[in-house]
Amino acid sequence: MNRRSDLGNFSREKFPASVYLCYFLRVCVHSYYTTPVGSDILRCMITGQRCDNAALWDEIVHDLDGHPLQLWGWGELKASHGWKAHRILFVDDEERVAGAAQVLSKTLPGPFKRLNYVPRGPIWHVGDEQAIMDALARYVHQHLPGTILTIEPDDDEIPVVEGWRVSPNTILIPRTLILDLQKGEQDLLNEMSKKTRQYIRKSGREELQIRRLRRPEDIAKCLTIYKQTAQRAGFALHDDLYYQDLHTLMGDSSIVFATFHGEKPVAFLWLVISKKTAFELYGGMNDEGQELRANYMLKWHAITKCKEWGIDRYDMNGLLNDGVSTFKQSFSDHEDMLVGTYDYPLSKLYNVWTKGLPAAKKVLRKVKSLRK
Repeated sequence: MNRRSDLGNFSREKFPASVYLCYFLRVCVHSYYTTPVGSDILRCMITGQRCDNAALWDEIVHDLDGHPLQLWGWGELKASHGWKAHRILFVDDEERVAGAAQVLSKTLPGPFKRLNYVPRGPIWHVGDEQAIMDALARYVHQHLPGTILTIEPDDDEIPVVEGWRVSPNTILIPRTLILDLQKGEQDLLNEMSKKTRQYIRKSGREELQIRRLRRPEDIAKCLTIYKQTAQRAGFALHDDLYYQDLHTLMGDSSIVFATFHGEKPVAFLWLVISKKTAFELYGGMNDEGQELRANYMLKWHAITKCKEWGIDRYDMNGLLNDGVSTFKQSFSDHEDMLVGTYDYPLSKLYNVWTKGLPAAKKVLRKVKSLRK
């Protein structure tokens, strides 16, 4: 795909032992999309099948316009830090791929057994949402028994499906801001606040340079800035190894931009991307970056670069009532609301877990506050 020429080999590597299987399933996906609605081919029972091939998995995630948190590398990251990753393909009676779900599982104490979580998924072909939610519940109930199956689809609506319920506990914030990168640059600028456009122009006149970072030592410099940002804002961080693993395991899907003043980075922005979606993970700046308004120039660079690469959506990853969210909101005249979090109870302990979890979090927060 020449529109990604500067991204390198974007998850397109094929291993010899998998060539024929990859080709077969790609044909199935293509056939599924091009089958007329009135066709005699019936898409009846959809079932889940485990996938253990990284190249095949990412190929299908991209083909189905899936979210970057459904890519193989994200599952490997979580598997390196306390979770287990399970990749499930959903196929119909004709062996056509209708969807996919990367399930992250966490061991729970005692009889609770396991929590299963699908970040920004499942991925599905439009019209098959209900069948895939049913198939996912059946598969997890059989192969990953535990207390709860939680999903957070990258959609603004889903059907009502028996057995599923709106969750009282949210992991990824559904209220967000998603830019439509199919719009022209001038249209995107016009939707910003006047002050944001001014700051973009102002920071562009400073002696600032933006570079894409790849080396571990450069990522470490960004983490130094991130620690300063976290200390100012009062939020917790993973250890350094987590972020280095993220950059390594996500490969070309991990995009780190930094603004430099001279030879020193003063701000950074970290994205993960798939074929369709760019998703902001982290960002920060030091005092010098704040003074230079480096974050405005940096975010606009990331937006325009993703647009250049042919990505359709730029998701700013959650809006709260804080200063960071106000900054994000200045880049457009709207906000978006995804469907949020849905649970499928897997055992009678579900109610105990969902009611006890918020209480446990409150106790932990109180203990931490007493230690400060």
